[in-house]
Amino acid sequence: MNMKRLYRSLTDRKLGGVCAGVGEYLDVDPTVVRLLVVIVAIATALVPVFLGYVIAWIIIPEAPRVSST
Repeated sequence: MNMKRLYRSLTDRKLGGVCAGVGEYLDVDPTVVRLLVVIVAIATALVPVFLGYVIAWIIIPEAPRVSST
């Protein structure tokens, strides 16, 4: 059984790659994830989403780099 791993994106990042990584993990367009984060941030006065994003940025590892050799 091959488990899917959650990684921050190395290629499609706007800030830390968290939203793109979640989008790749869930097979959803990263733009949709980014829009949901913005909507939730506005609805919750920014602070909880900002803290959650920073914590995710620290905890979620970057995707492994693929060597082209």
